[in-house]
Amino acid sequence: MNHRIKQFLVAAASLGCALTASAAERNPALDLLVKKGIITAEERAQALEQAAIVNLRSGPKEAAWYEKLSIDGYTQVRHTEQMNDAAYLTGGLPADRSVDPAQSLIIRRGRFKLAGDFGRVYLYTQWDVAASVDSGSSRNFGLQTRDIYADIAIDEAKEHRIRIGVSKVPYGFVNLQSSQNRLQMERPEALNSAVEGERDQGIYYMYANTEDRALFKSLVKDGLKGSGDYGVFTAGFYSGAGLNRADNNGEVHSVIRFSKPWVSSSGQIYEAGVGAYAGRFIVATAATGQGNLTGPGATLLPSVNTRDATDGFNDRRASAHFIMYPQPWGIEAEWTSGQGPQLNQARTAIDQSYLNGGYVMVNYRHKYGEQSELIPYVRWNYFDGARKFAVNAPKLVVNEIDVGFEWQWRKEVELQLQYTFADERSNTSTTNPAVIAASRRLAIQLQFNY
Repeated sequence: MNHRIKQFLVAAASLGCALTASAAERNPALDLLVKKGIITAEERAQALEQAAIVNLRSGPKEAAWYEKLSIDGYTQVRHTEQMNDAAYLTGGLPADRSVDPAQSLIIRRGRFKLAGDFGRVYLYTQWDVAASVDSGSSRNFGLQTRDIYADIAIDEAKEHRIRIGVSKVPYGFVNLQSSQNRLQMERPEALNSAVEGERDQGIYYMYANTEDRALFKSLVKDGLKGSGDYGVFTAGFYSGAGLNRADNNGEVHSVIRFSKPWVSSSGQIYEAGVGAYAGRFIVATAATGQGNLTGPGATLLPSVNTRDATDGFNDRRASAHFIMYPQPWGIEAEWTSGQGPQLNQARTAIDQSYLNGGYVMVNYRHKYGEQSELIPYVRWNYFDGARKFAVNAPKLVVNEIDVGFEWQWRKEVELQLQYTFADERSNTSTTNPAVIAASRRLAIQLQFNY
């Protein structure tokens, strides 16, 4: 054989397999050349030795920037059927537009995520391709930024970090659960009414030791419905105006949160925590047609004091949560109370009012096969407060039971069914909200992950 061709084959075989410090490591390509009689065993050993020396001198190759990126996402397709006459009056749920007689099959979420770990800096961006802009009777799909932030590690172990950008506000537990992992169709209003959309512009300090960070990560990765890693202790500031909205009073909200996971001697995993936030919130207002507030362009004025009209109302809440992760039985419980703006009963002014509510959920995780599992659940959802992000901050009453299950056929495909018995549920889609009693609805959702 031509000497140059022989050299080329040896070089290609040597580079075709990654070598460790052991010069005697087996190389299938070189073994094949020996078997074919193209090179001798001695030439094979020399080639391995030379390649090992080159690797040792050059050191480990640093990954290119694009090799540090990860891409994933999920899509939820949903339909809700109104099961009785009362359900037809219950349109306008804060988060779920499928609860509307005029809607059929909808794309509830279409998420696309891009993340990258660059040593001391972790970057994360998420877009929703199912965001909508309503125009009359038509509905236009658009692209909306849901997250765009950086985690900057203060120490080498990344136990202390600063998060800055648009991200979830670290308040509560269920607000921080990804909708990709959460069992229920939507978050309970008692918690979600604090930060509709769950996100805002902010800056936060987060701390968790290495063991807790690993546990937070495993609670999501292993399918136990964790909230993700938002630190054991978190404190910071955020705009308070809401997701993708400019600040409108120049004052930030402050937030603090403590949440600790632990593993018992039996192997059962628990988590418990508390949190609070405070700030001033400006309500979007419009005429209600009540009293002297009539005519186009009339402005609904607050009745507390002048500052409420310019700087906003006191907006403050505290929460507590307890989680027993499903192994196989699980419990989620969370409660919040506080005060904020609310439209008065006469619908003539916005007052400062108290609120409280939360949820309790029991579930059971049954795993079968390599990737399949079934998780039935029952949730009681309660809230007596206001929807501050809606026009005029109308009173929001929720008292209902959700019964459903999530069936994960494979990691890529999930089917969810949920039947809701609503003893009371406000319709906050109009300026004259009403409390609808004894409504029933059935929702079905298909989710695919990628």
